[in-house]
Order: sequence, then C-alpha cells, then structure tokens
Amino acid sequence: MGLAIARRLARDGTNVVIGARSAGDPSHVRNVLGADADTLSAAGLDVQSRESVDAFVADVVATHGGVDILINAAGVYEEAPVIDHPEQIWDDHIETNLSGTFRMIRAAMPHMKRAGWGRIINMASVAAHNGMANNAAYCASKAGLLGLGRCVSLEGAAHGITCVSISPTWVETEMLRRFIDADMKATGRTLDEVRADYAKSNPQNQLVQPSEVAELAAFLASDAARALTMEDFQVNAGSLW
Repeated sequence: MGLAIARRLARDGTNVVIGARSAGDPSHVRNVLGADADTLSAAGLDVQSRESVDAFVADVVATHGGVDILINAAGVYEEAPVIDHPEQIWDDHIETNLSGTFRMIRAAMPHMKRAGWGRIINMASVAAHNGMANNAAYCASKAGLLGLGRCVSLEGAAHGITCVSISPTWVETEMLRRFIDADMKATGRTLDEVRADYAKSNPQNQLVQPSEVAELAAFLASDAARALTMEDFQVNAGSLW
C-alpha cells in the first residue's frame, strides 16, 4: 500500500522519498520501483530506531527543503495467542506499527509547523476497531494509532497540519499473497480457490486493491482535505475484517 501511495502521489508531481529497511540495496530498489525508478527515490529507514528516523527526515529536508506529507505505512503482522504470547512478537508490533509511526511524526512535524502546512496519514486497519483471536499485538498496535492521531491532529490544527488514518480490510498486497501461498501449501487448493475465500470475507466479494487505498490517500493529502483531521477512514468493503 505504501508503494501504491508513493506512485499515486508522484503522478501529482509530488517529490516522493520512500523509506525502507531494504532501500540500502540499490538493485532491490530498482527491481521494486521498476518503471518508476526515475520518479521515485528511496533511502534506508528503520522506524524502530530514533537515530535512523531522525537521519532520514534530516536528509529529506536537506534535499527538498522540508516535509509536507508523511505517510506512515511501515507495519508487521504475526499471529499468536495471548497465553504464552512471545515477547518478541509483541515488541515488534508495538515498536514498528505504533512507536515507529510516533517517531516519524515527531521528526517530521516541526518542519510542517514551520511551513504552516502538513498532511500526516497513518495506515491503521479495521483491526483498530475490531478484535480477532490470536491478534492481540496487531490489534493493540493499530488501535494505538487512533489515539496517537487524535493527539497529533489537535496539536497540529493551528498550524495547518492534519492527521488522519486509513483502516483497510484485507488488501491484495504482498502480505496477503504470503497468506494465500501458505494456505495453498497447507490445503492443496488452487490460487483461485484460496483467493476467492479471502474475497468472500466482505459483502462485495472483491479484494480491495492497493490502488484504491492510494486514491483515498492522495485526496487526504491534498488541499481539498483541509478540514478532514482527527478521523479514521475505513476501507472495509462492508466487512469488519
């Protein structure tokens, strides 16, 4: 979803810098960006590290003169029951999904304040609103984004800064494809059969596409969304999950 949003914003003429742990490998970046390698740039970023976050934002400011739009899309997902829940899974979810978002906002928001304009969009989830067995870490981390966003929106309101979140249901991303592959291996069913099961999780019987989330993000990052702040937008296709 983050890559789809980056491509969509670039089409509007936005200078986009993608931060990712894998961005330190130039060949990997070229493979991922493909035809967009000339219009998008990428740099190494580990949102679990304050030093990495601060250095990334400082480099963007030095190159482009500021930070106008921040899309927090870094995230992890792994299931575990509460009983005997591994500490590492809990820590990874909180540190990446929630604390990583906080670190990025803390680093970027002063530049938006000085400019008198800013858009912050956090990628939450329907899991921020609904529980699911074996998903305590994920649900807690995503629910925390809603509280964080409300505080940020209040502190940014007088300075032209908005803060919202987007909460999708299942989106046909690389992560979902990994689940589909695992289901195919475990059950012997075909790709079309497993994919259809995921599609049936919502009444529209269609998987949400990253490009659909990107279109919403592009609007929320625009001048037209000036009055939209402290809000969470669910892209749920009529489904709670």
